[in-house]
Amino acid sequence: MSHKLKPMLGWSFALLISASLTGCSLLPAEENALKPPLVKPAQENYRTVIVEKGTISQEINGNGSLESTQWEMAQFTGQGGRIAKMLVTAGSKVKKGDVLVQLNVDGLDIQLKEQQLSVARAKLSLKQAKAGSDSDAINIAQLQLDIENLKLARLMTTYNSKQLVAGMDGQVTFVEDLEEGDFVEAYQTLVTISDPSKLRVALRVESGAEISSVDVGFPVKVTFGEEELEGKVVQTPSSAPATMNEQLLDRYSKTLYIEVPKVPADASIGAFADVKIILQQREDVLKIPRSGVRSFLGRTFVRTLEDGSKIREIDVETGIKGSTEIEITKGLEEGAVVVLQ
Repeated sequence: MSHKLKPMLGWSFALLISASLTGCSLLPAEENALKPPLVKPAQENYRTVIVEKGTISQEINGNGSLESTQWEMAQFTGQGGRIAKMLVTAGSKVKKGDVLVQLNVDGLDIQLKEQQLSVARAKLSLKQAKAGSDSDAINIAQLQLDIENLKLARLMTTYNSKQLVAGMDGQVTFVEDLEEGDFVEAYQTLVTISDPSKLRVALRVESGAEISSVDVGFPVKVTFGEEELEGKVVQTPSSAPATMNEQLLDRYSKTLYIEVPKVPADASIGAFADVKIILQQREDVLKIPRSGVRSFLGRTFVRTLEDGSKIREIDVETGIKGSTEIEITKGLEEGAVVVLQ
């Protein structure tokens, strides 16, 4: 039996070897790996400008407003008190002597009437003394009348100090936001009165440094709507009058005052105007946008675009710096292409 199995085992082994040698041909052939596609480098897009010649100027531009050259700040100078009534509002027209603000009189009105009564009685006593031809009685009655008149004058002064009156004719341009019962201090500005017939343009800025280079006499273009006028600077922070008033000091330190030959007929206090002051100006100079000039570690340079794709850094020197443009005095030639930031 063992002899019969040997041929069969040999035949099975031969089949196994044959299968192992030919088995790989039954699997699909492995495909060759694809090559990665060629990617063109992205071409960078630059914002550029061509260097050209033209006029450049350094300017101060802003919105000014009409103010009066003659005005008054109404204040209680003796002592403060509580508000009884505000008698004017912004825009009110007033005459000299008009009452602007009334403080509580705290019974002074009754005292005033009582003192007026005392004066009347003293006058009657003097009249009666004179009728009796008694010189001593006349002297005593006269002295009593003098005393009562002095009391009345002092009481009247105290009473009047409770009223804030206009010291000039004009238009109310400021009123403090106060209500009945509010307490006010002495020398607190409650009302401002301005003369509407004497006007000039005031240009206010955030910092005095912005207008430090402006001098009295500088020409100014002032535009009301579509009407352009030629004015001139008449007051700068450095030429402002001396004052102990802190509000005025702060205003003067940040304001240019501009005089125009004639204010438009329809313009009034508070009207706005466009103001342009040319500090310096040059013509036929090389200029580029300010965004084309770069600074780094003390260098001032530009980047130019050459042959459509080559970037080159060039050191430059600058001149007038306008609001949007800058003068190039050295380093560039007309026609060069500058890359903007």
